[in-house]
Amino acid sequence: MITIKKLSKIFRTEEVETSALSEISLTINQGDFISIMGPSGSGKSTLLNIIGLLDSASGGSYELLGQEMIGIKEKLKSKARKENIGFIFQNFNLIDELSVFDNIELPLIYNNVPSSERKKKVEDIATILGISHRLKHYPQQLSGGQQQRVAVARALINDPKIILADEPTGNLDSRNGNEVMELLTDLHASGATILMVTHSDYDASFSQKTILMKDGIILSEKVNNRNVDVFAVTLNN
Repeated sequence: MITIKKLSKIFRTEEVETSALSEISLTINQGDFISIMGPSGSGKSTLLNIIGLLDSASGGSYELLGQEMIGIKEKLKSKARKENIGFIFQNFNLIDELSVFDNIELPLIYNNVPSSERKKKVEDIATILGISHRLKHYPQQLSGGQQQRVAVARALINDPKIILADEPTGNLDSRNGNEVMELLTDLHASGATILMVTHSDYDASFSQKTILMKDGIILSEKVNNRNVDVFAVTLNN
């Protein structure tokens, strides 16, 4: 699904040149759940932004579904992003002036989905995520966990090929954070491909594999046994 080879990112000012990523190579297959960890400044968020087509690399190769993303025009990049990628952010990024329904519906409007189809899709995803009774509410009327469920619904509404989660529990207490991680685990068990940036060892343990980054390079990769156990339980139930 995603193949990255010798990806680099350099930030330049008039006097300073800083390497954020140094020849990163990474493969993400369909159905993977991968977490990326590392200290601040390690390059993990920069890598996620490049994969999400929110930022551009300075060099190397990034193929998404067999198509090279480095160097393509912004219009094509925007199209690839809308059609293939769903985002879950730490700060939820919900629009306070819009209802839960309208927040979830927004990506469908951008993709020119007919109104009747939009209504059904929003209601269906809200039912799956347990927020159908909140569709007429506004973000400020919801708990942090409920707001993140709305953000997840918005991320899933266009049936993305991959979900990119940037510190999805960073603004939540432990109970709501655990609910979000269990939700991501359920999505993965049903076939979703997820790439998550996190500072939390606990959150990372829900993923299949953890990649550790430092100073713009990948230091190590390890398989997480916890995810295998959770996945097995899900299949057996």
